[in-house]
Amino acid sequence: MAEVLVTFKIMPRTAEVSADRLLEKVKGVKEARLNSAQKEPIAFGLVAIVAKFVVADEARATEKLEEALRSIPEVGEVEITEVHRLL
Repeated sequence: MAEVLVTFKIMPRTAEVSADRLLEKVKGVKEARLNSAQKEPIAFGLVAIVAKFVVADEARATEKLEEALRSIPEVGEVEITEVHRLL
């Protein structure tokens, strides 16, 4: 079965949320295989997490991953920025 590389921009709920703690929680998500994750400064002390996950190319796989990311208490916003099908 084919796989898809999905890139998410994950914004913290507030600027007071520790980017390191949020990064660790994102790394702990079990719904997909984490390919990479890094901190990205936005503005005014706000730091987003850019995470790339590999998921199966099947119905609702990306939605389930997005729901898992949104369920992290420190997460304010989750946006899919890129999707690439892997061969």
